[in-house]
Amino acid sequence: MSNFKRLGLLSALCIAASASVLSGCATSQSSYRDTGATRAQSDSQARPQTYTQEEIIEATSDFFGVTAEAAASALERIFADNGRPVGYITGSEIAGAAGIGLRLGEGDLHMKSQSGAEKIYWQGPSLGFDAGGNASRVFTLVYGARSTDELYQRFPGVEGTAYFVAGLGVNYQAKDHITLAPIRSGVGLRAGANMGYLSYTESRSWLPF
Repeated sequence: MSNFKRLGLLSALCIAASASVLSGCATSQSSYRDTGATRAQSDSQARPQTYTQEEIIEATSDFFGVTAEAAASALERIFADNGRPVGYITGSEIAGAAGIGLRLGEGDLHMKSQSGAEKIYWQGPSLGFDAGGNASRVFTLVYGARSTDELYQRFPGVEGTAYFVAGLGVNYQAKDHITLAPIRSGVGLRAGANMGYLSYTESRSWLPF
């Protein structure tokens, strides 16, 4: 075989090998892009929808009729502790105590993942060293709930978390992976009443237990 023929054959083999390598690279890149897109879509679906701090500040300010600065002050620690909430409850409650206390409340549950609001009720006993009664407006931030049904259970108060900022009282309630952060306004806030629990329900109940 002449050198010319050998050179032509070698060139043809190189071209064929190059085409095979390029085809493999293109397939690999396409597969990588498809995998990346699937992973991104999966992550997007798994990541819960949440409210921004600005959205919650505006909602809190409007609900309590306070300045945005006052609302931001009360929310600063909550966001530092828990991040962005998946929902919030706006409502009102009555409470009274003479050593053993009682709270009854109702409101509207707003979840970022769904449109519209659902009615929700809460009631529960408490133990403390306070006495008297009061009516308060309540704005509760919701963390960790994957659905509204997960909220319909008892949530114990987290001892030692009660504090006051800008005339608003805050404390935490927690159960499993869900944390609630009620913010209350009104004269006579009963900070000592966070040792009990609140039971959240779909319908009104006058029984606190």
